[in-house]
Amino acid sequence: MELVAEADTPYRPPVFARFGRGNSLPDVQQACAAARRTSSHAYARSHFVPQLDGLGLELMELCLPHVEAGRLLGYVVATYSLSDLLSTHIGPQMGRSQEISFTEADGTRLAMHGLARRGTRVFTAQQLLDLPGTTMVLRMDSWRRSEPDLFPNVLTALVTVMSIALVTVLFMLGHDTRRRLRVEQDLADALAFRKAMEDSLVTGLRARDLQGRTTYVNPAFCQMVGFSLEELLGQGSPAPYWPPERADEYHKRQEVRLAGHNAPPREGFESVFMRKDGTRFPVLIIEAPLINAQGLQTGWMSAVLDISEQRRVEELSRASQERLQATARLATVGEMASLLSHELNQPLAAIASYATGSINLLQENAPPARDLQLAMARIAEQADRAGRVIKSVHDFVRRRDQAREAVPARALVDAVLPLVNLQARKLRVGVEIRVADDLPQVVCDRTMVEQVLLNLARNAMQAMDEARVPDPALVLQVRATPARDGGRRWLEFSVADVGPGIPEEVQRQLFTPFFTTKAEGMGLGLSLCRTVVEQHGGSLVYEPHLPQGTIFRFTLPARPEP
Repeated sequence: MELVAEADTPYRPPVFARFGRGNSLPDVQQACAAARRTSSHAYARSHFVPQLDGLGLELMELCLPHVEAGRLLGYVVATYSLSDLLSTHIGPQMGRSQEISFTEADGTRLAMHGLARRGTRVFTAQQLLDLPGTTMVLRMDSWRRSEPDLFPNVLTALVTVMSIALVTVLFMLGHDTRRRLRVEQDLADALAFRKAMEDSLVTGLRARDLQGRTTYVNPAFCQMVGFSLEELLGQGSPAPYWPPERADEYHKRQEVRLAGHNAPPREGFESVFMRKDGTRFPVLIIEAPLINAQGLQTGWMSAVLDISEQRRVEELSRASQERLQATARLATVGEMASLLSHELNQPLAAIASYATGSINLLQENAPPARDLQLAMARIAEQADRAGRVIKSVHDFVRRRDQAREAVPARALVDAVLPLVNLQARKLRVGVEIRVADDLPQVVCDRTMVEQVLLNLARNAMQAMDEARVPDPALVLQVRATPARDGGRRWLEFSVADVGPGIPEEVQRQLFTPFFTTKAEGMGLGLSLCRTVVEQHGGSLVYEPHLPQGTIFRFTLPARPEP
């Protein structure tokens, strides 16, 4: 690739006198290598060479292998000036109205020839030059001072306008045809859907004109009355499905309806129709005016419902309701009797205990008057308590709103404490009371809540006695819980024991009425307790009392602070 000889054009100063050929040598070598591989000529990429006049030339080399007898002797390299190619091969006349240029694929101009002017519109033509070894684009830009003539003459303009009008008419005709077909298809689908819907209805539909003749009935109406479509259409008064004994009444009603003196009720009216076999059945008829597309009334449209099954169900429901009311009254009597017998056991047992103690005191020679007075007061207190229990249970069974009052938590515990201590001394159970002094008052039915506390305490002591716990202990505790339900405060009452706990098979039905594990129990205690607590808006739950025993907790609403 060493230079053997060179020759430059005699018509201009030497091109490579200033910088030499070293800058283009890599591109030339690459082009010659490609020419050797293909045994043909190859072009190198164009490059810019600055000149002494401050301008420059865009040059491109052509490499041709020199081969003799199949032996490569060297290369002949020809250098072209792209701008000179354009100026020598394109006449001056074309350069006045066009601009011709060599550009790269991305639009970069390499060389151009012609006058660069711009008119109102520019027309561009491009041709890709795929040379061996490189690629260029030959671009021609032409311009006009004014818009090109759209129509050379009147005849051309007239033909063009008529063609456009014909195409527009054809397009509009095609569009209208497609829209008409689409509307017809939608109409057919709507009619088919309405027909399928009318045929699938279980409600009878009937249309009559202003003369009272039947103009339309659906299959449900034909099936309802037992007549065919041909037997009903066109029939006037009297209709085949009118009972003979009511034909005059129906005829007068139809005359009034057709005269338009009064509109039918929107909720419908009841009537009686006759089937083809002569059987009568009640129907509900809902009528409305039949209005056409012009807004004129052409008749009446009726929806007919067979209500014979509804009347039969209503009759059965009425009879069942009477039987349920009788059963409910019996159940209420039984429930009240069961609750009374369950709740009165405690005050009656206390009265019996105090009476026995009083008899024992009277058997002494000089009984203490103070002890007798205390025993009589306790008997009177328990008797009054028994009366209040009867009233509370009576109100509870009748679901009346119990009279609720604000009661201190300590007062509720103190009210049941004598009965708790009485059974605790009998069963040798230690009782511990934990009630803070700063607790708010609780809003409740005092008698029923006391029964809940007493039932839970008695159940706990009996469970520890049956299990023969060595050191039985009972803890009654009242504490305030954090505010909930929009800031409302609650008090939590808990009864804890150290008994054997509740077996798993008993837990599933612990609150079931009449379920009990005691030989003499009735199974109403815990069920009544949960019902009373829930009526106050609280909840009754239980959980293991670690390390041994069970703890029952229930909540009651506290009195709002002023």
